[in-house]
Amino acid sequence: MRRASFHSVLLSIFLLCPLLHGSMAKEKTLAIIKPDGVAGNYTNKIKTVILESGFTIVRDMVLQLDEGNATHFYTEHSGKSFFPKLITYMTSGPVYLMVLEKVNAVSDWRNLIGPTDARKAKVSHPTRAMCGVDLERNCVHGSDSTQSAAREISIFFGKTSTGNGHLKHDEL
Repeated sequence: MRRASFHSVLLSIFLLCPLLHGSMAKEKTLAIIKPDGVAGNYTNKIKTVILESGFTIVRDMVLQLDEGNATHFYTEHSGKSFFPKLITYMTSGPVYLMVLEKVNAVSDWRNLIGPTDARKAKVSHPTRAMCGVDLERNCVHGSDSTQSAAREISIFFGKTSTGNGHLKHDEL
């Protein structure tokens, strides 16, 4: 009886602990170095931080966004007052787009870049702070969920699988 109880406990732990049964699958997320980061020659520094943090860059490209693809990418913000300035900023110079991959890529990249407001990030998150200025000119982008990552990656790189997550999109 004691043995069955021990095995029941082990089975329960196995079923309840995602690290023991398969959530170690890699995710993909979209990272963008925005125009100020590219123009300020921060691309290699940011890529170094990315690689040293255990990410793999599986795809990348430099792209000059036009109003159409910037508007499509940020469509969920189209009714907000800051939208015109966001589109102007994102089309002001080339951006560097990367598909990053690792276990927990979405949350790890978000944790690495820190708050959307670069003024807040300057205190605790040097990746965003190295070239970000404020809430609107914040150097880098990170998908906020695996669903957002899949949508965002598909806009620039075609369809890809990124895993599971929530649907909220709040990152600029």
